[in-house]
Amino acid sequence: MISHLVLFRPHRDLPNHERDHLLNAFERAVRDIPGVRGVRAGKRVRFGAGYDRAAPELAEFLVAIDFDDLSGLQAYLEHPVHVELGERFGRACADSLIYDFAVTEDASAIRALFDAE
Repeated sequence: MISHLVLFRPHRDLPNHERDHLLNAFERAVRDIPGVRGVRAGKRVRFGAGYDRAAPELAEFLVAIDFDDLSGLQAYLEHPVHVELGERFGRACADSLIYDFAVTEDASAIRALFDAE
């Protein structure tokens, strides 16, 4: 499985209508583009852990989109609905980090991920 991880922080002064357009574009992308296996979204939680204090303020939100394979992710990224999402995302965000990971749903298989290097 491939997970497309999007961590981001919107501009503080992002107008509500721009925020709504961005959220609508996210919803359309994960609903209308074939190949999306699953979606999770979250807001950063801070509770005083040591890594909280050391982490840069680059991400307030997370969207994780899962695909069966790399070709599913590539088709998603090239889809016209995602192109629109990317344009809105670029204008709406102050900071972002985007990564793609080959993942396993079985924690005991983490060894195979390390050994695959």
